[in-house]
Amino acid sequence: MPEHELTPRQIVAELNRDIVGQDDAKRAVAIALRNRWRRRRLDEDLSPQVTPKNIMLIGPTGVGKTEIARRLASLVGAPFVKTEATKFTEVGYYGRDVESLIRDLVEAAILLVRETERQKVQQRAGERVEQRLLDLLLPDAGVPSSPAPWSDVEELPPSDEAAERRRRSREKLRAKLIAGELEDREVELNIPGRSMAPVSILGAGNMEQMEMDLQNMFEKIMPKPSRTQRLPVREARPILMQQEVEALLDPEKINQAAVELAQESGIVFIDEIDKIAGDEGSSRGPDVSRQGVQRDLLPIVEGTTVNTKYGPVKSDHVLFVAAGAFHSSKPSDLMPELQGRFPIRVEMSDLTRDDFARILREPRASLLRQHEALLATEGLKLEFTEDAIEAMADLAFQVNRSTQNIGARRLHTILERVLEEISFQASDRKGERVVVDAELVRQRLEEITKDEDLSRYIL
Repeated sequence: MPEHELTPRQIVAELNRDIVGQDDAKRAVAIALRNRWRRRRLDEDLSPQVTPKNIMLIGPTGVGKTEIARRLASLVGAPFVKTEATKFTEVGYYGRDVESLIRDLVEAAILLVRETERQKVQQRAGERVEQRLLDLLLPDAGVPSSPAPWSDVEELPPSDEAAERRRRSREKLRAKLIAGELEDREVELNIPGRSMAPVSILGAGNMEQMEMDLQNMFEKIMPKPSRTQRLPVREARPILMQQEVEALLDPEKINQAAVELAQESGIVFIDEIDKIAGDEGSSRGPDVSRQGVQRDLLPIVEGTTVNTKYGPVKSDHVLFVAAGAFHSSKPSDLMPELQGRFPIRVEMSDLTRDDFARILREPRASLLRQHEALLATEGLKLEFTEDAIEAMADLAFQVNRSTQNIGARRLHTILERVLEEISFQASDRKGERVVVDAELVRQRLEEITKDEDLSRYIL
């Protein structure tokens, strides 16, 4: 749904369909998103001065931090990049350059814009594919591009009689093609290959953009090998469709639109930001570049211009969402300047037992629905009773409290353990109906949950 059509209340309602709880975080991201729409309607002299209110989500793993940001981007069709702060190192150390965040964001925008443009040209491409298939099926069926001056005369010259016969043959062939009667007929396709640089040009992580540029240069310079292959019409059609769609797309238009989309609607999610919080004077082991990474991140979050292969990209109005558990550190351990660029702080709450039960039941793509759909492909009908759901929620909550708290991810492990035997035998039980109840859940997990040491490794 387009961004401008969503009010904060509607955004929260949409997020509620996939994410359980965390109302404060949902409200914060909804307001931040709506503020973008508001900014675009300000006067030109004021609009550039209004910067995004970046958000910091604070809470343990598995409570929905990443999912909120990802669903938000998907909801409004915005380019989205998710990364971990620990992937970056200070300039001069081996690792990723923080500017690659913006380059990745533009690449994500390219994919979005490209898909939108592909949808626009699908119909035209389909018509061109039909003509190409007819040419391949009836190579000599060329029809004159303009009517002959004597076309309104009853008797046609001999050459036009042949052209008319070819035209009729082509129309008959077209009717059969549309009716699907020629799907097994083979045609000969010339399939172009893709030229590639023979080796990696550079190895250093901070030189990744230069390496991509050189790879692209080699692709343009080196000849593209092609091969001829005979394929049935059903297999040739998607190949021809892809070729025709690519021919109708305007790369320059896509690149310009993608840069604009990234600048105005991009969302960057930086996870594990607590891992780069450390003492200023620390210089031992992994702490050596923590402050450096923060210093490198600061201009990106504040707003700067990053050079990409699609041109300069400004990060002034990109929305940054940072997240961290902050178990051994606190937000105040970050550089004051970086703290100030994340004015909205949201404390994420731990998941309760009822939250686990709701996570199993309510989301559109809940874990239960996923497993039911997967086993349905084998012809096995899987059903979960209410007491089974309550039992799994209770076990997830207990194990998280007694061992390490990994949030909703605990449900993945529990479900896999409960359904392991059923999933293994599914192909041999086609047409059966299997009911998972609380007794089966306890039977599969009771011994493990009793032994705390064992549950640490298995659950």
